[in-house]
Amino acid sequence: MAFRQALQLAACGLAGGSAAVLFSAVAVGKPRAGGDAEPRPAEPPAWAGGARPGPGVWDPNWDRREPLSLINVRKRNVESGEEELASKLDHYKAKATRHIFLIRHSQYHVDGSLEKDRTLTPLGREQAELTGLRLASLGLKFNKIVHSSMTRAIETTDIISRHLPGVCKVSTDLLREGAPIEPDPPVSHWKPEAVYYEDGARIEAAFRNYIHRADARQEEDSYEIFICHANVIRYIVCRALQFPPEGWLRLSLNNGSITHLVIRPNGRVALRTLGDTGFMPPDKITRS
Repeated sequence: MAFRQALQLAACGLAGGSAAVLFSAVAVGKPRAGGDAEPRPAEPPAWAGGARPGPGVWDPNWDRREPLSLINVRKRNVESGEEELASKLDHYKAKATRHIFLIRHSQYHVDGSLEKDRTLTPLGREQAELTGLRLASLGLKFNKIVHSSMTRAIETTDIISRHLPGVCKVSTDLLREGAPIEPDPPVSHWKPEAVYYEDGARIEAAFRNYIHRADARQEEDSYEIFICHANVIRYIVCRALQFPPEGWLRLSLNNGSITHLVIRPNGRVALRTLGDTGFMPPDKITRS
């Protein structure tokens, strides 16, 4: 009876995931001898349709810049049809690859009472020099440096930029340190929900603003540096790779480390390096 009711409800307009959930709830199978029901796999039937893809399925329109999503197909000229659509799609297609270098700030004085007092330590200044030398040695034509407006990020940027003369610097509050989302597994020493609620929106805004495929007008590959903080970088990496963002705290980054993300014109993302400090002597490596 329950199975028949589920079919009737679906036929009356219950669609997509709702139908799938309902079907799963009532698909208990046929009774076996003795009265027990033999369980069946709770798979939605073909008519359920519209069910959301499960974990591990790549979303090609993760940055909302998939060409087809930028076109209002309802306004398409009926006579020109597919030719006009193809022309518009080509107009919105990215052509270049973006290389995103995420740099964690160097070691700083964590005991400063005010944010402006949390300046780099002498070791932290050495780390920034080493990171700057490493970036310069790559021989890339960097387009810009975007950095957090916090003191430790500003000082790290100033030192690194000396090794990259002519590269413009832009400061932003979006990349300031914070708690992006409640981590899973939870940790007892972390933040109350209100902190995630406030910081999370800002850090997500930073991700949406800076991490996406190249604009269709960009002709050449770009190499961009973002100097910020461990929590921000870890969250961005999880989001860009479409890993569960709640897992950000499972990653660890050294001071002055380099994380390299590549975003292809088709929107696919690759992680070249995560928290690289192999260019530093062991006695210069810290995480605080």
